[in-house]
Amino acid sequence: MEPYAHTNTKGKTYFLHQNGRLFFFSSKKQGGIDLPPGYIVVESEKTHLPLLKKRTD
Repeated sequence: MEPYAHTNTKGKTYFLHQNGRLFFFSSKKQGGIDLPPGYIVVESEKTHLPLLKKRTD
């Protein structure tokens, strides 16, 4: 299974990882995980880094 990948507006690809309850994005594909249910990915307008947020609907 392929890990969740997000390509930002600058063209850099990040992969979702988890360490306990902490979710984070890394440029390394190895050890990546799929997007957990109930979460969405948004991109920071200032840094263009992906952020994981809980769905509000």
